[in-house]
Amino acid sequence: MTRSRVWLLLPAAAVWAVAAWLLWRSSLPAYHLPHLDEHALFPAGALQRAQHFSDVERLFWLGKTITQLAVLAVFTRYGVRWMRESAAGPIGTGMLLGMIGFAFVWAAELPFGILVVWWRHRYGLSGSYLDATVTNWFALGAQFVLLCIALGIVMGLARTRGIGERWWLLAAPVFVGLRTLLAFIAPWLLGGRAFHAPYVEPLQRIQHVHVPVRVLSGFSEPNAAATGLGASRRVFFWDPIVRPPFTPRMDRFVLAHELGHLAHNHIWKSLGWYALFAFPLALLLALATRGRGGMGVPEAVPLAIFVYVVLQLVALPLQNVVTRHLEAEADWSALRATHDPGAGRQLFRLFASETLEDPSPPWWDYVFLENHPTLLQRIEMTRYYRASVRETGHP
Repeated sequence: MTRSRVWLLLPAAAVWAVAAWLLWRSSLPAYHLPHLDEHALFPAGALQRAQHFSDVERLFWLGKTITQLAVLAVFTRYGVRWMRESAAGPIGTGMLLGMIGFAFVWAAELPFGILVVWWRHRYGLSGSYLDATVTNWFALGAQFVLLCIALGIVMGLARTRGIGERWWLLAAPVFVGLRTLLAFIAPWLLGGRAFHAPYVEPLQRIQHVHVPVRVLSGFSEPNAAATGLGASRRVFFWDPIVRPPFTPRMDRFVLAHELGHLAHNHIWKSLGWYALFAFPLALLLALATRGRGGMGVPEAVPLAIFVYVVLQLVALPLQNVVTRHLEAEADWSALRATHDPGAGRQLFRLFASETLEDPSPPWWDYVFLENHPTLLQRIEMTRYYRASVRETGHP
């Protein structure tokens, strides 16, 4: 890279840093969580059960990730052989190579999906072998469509006269725009039935967020989500979380957490972080594929897919830091809205037995796999909130 290009990147890096600082700002206080002992908070049997279940699931993730990288590495080396047999034109050939690569990955990962279902059944959790095989085949079809669209956009820009190697400057905003559009329309596609409870309207008034609250059926895990932009904003409960052993107090805390996401504009912030990651990742992808002729030629597609997956894996720890920060702010917002740290503590303890989530996972799991604070950290926050109220007299 020439010295002039380095000097051009310096202002861009400064803008990136300022934008990241603005997105990171939150209502979280400057706090130090108390260090609690998970053995004192969770029954020994339940804790051991959750840890053993999670340990094996982590091994499945490692095996799946290593297999994915190995398959894509081989495809990078030999995938261009299929290009000679295609008469679909450069962009069509690139799409074909992308679909072949993802088909190989799907086939290699299929055994791990079956193993996960088997492992869940051993612990009494739901899971379908049909979903792990046939249903995932249909999901693969959707991935093919998205991959073709992405490759069509990138290769089309890279082959446009006057753009060439600078395709990433235009592709990144295009993908940010598509991501924003999806975030806007997705809630209307989910449906669900209306959820009514006496605490819904008071919480909405407290957090200044008035949105529909709906329940989605067909899920086996207790969960909830805040989605949408503007008029499409919604809160969704997965139906297991509105049934016993979860109580109305716990559901009230869950709703306050999800309303907190909307009150603090976390959907918009997530889109902002997506944009911040999109530009450098697109630039690195352009630089990595230059040796194969750039993204305007199909020969670069196998390498591009491999590099993209590697970059996503490398960026995963930083992305998890961001999402954990947003989730922590939503927890704090729920505590301030409900003034009920006991409900939050009971909820997080129940998650350990209902979902078999490890309350305090090992460091590498925390870095690569945890996009929420750990259950122990979330309980520690409820203790910190209670202590701060006692000390100051107000939340």
